Amino acid sequence: MNCKLILSGALAGALALSACADMSDTQRRTGTGAAIGGAAAGIITGDWGWAAAGAAVGAASGYLYDQNQKQQEAKQKRAYEQGVKDGQKN
Repeated sequence: MNCKLILSGALAGALALSACADMSDTQRRTGTGAAIGGAAAGIITGDWGWAAAGAAVGAASGYLYDQNQKQQEAKQKRAYEQGVKDGQKN
C-alpha cells in the first residue's frame, strides 16, 4: 500500500510539472530531476525521508545536466558561426 501511495504522489508531481509550459529549460530539468529522484528513492525505500533526499539529489542532477546541455549548445553555436565565417571567406 505504501508503494502505491508513493507512486501516485510521484505521478501527481510529474503531471504538475508537465503542465508548466512557461518554465525555463533549467527549471524544467531541475524539477524533472527532483520528481524522478524523489519517486525512485521513495519507491525503493518506502520512506519519505529518503524520498526527500532523492528529490534533492535529483534536483541537483537535473541542474547539472542543464548546465552541461547549455555548454554543449554554446559550443555548437560557436562551431556553426565559425563555419559560416570560413565559408564566406571562400
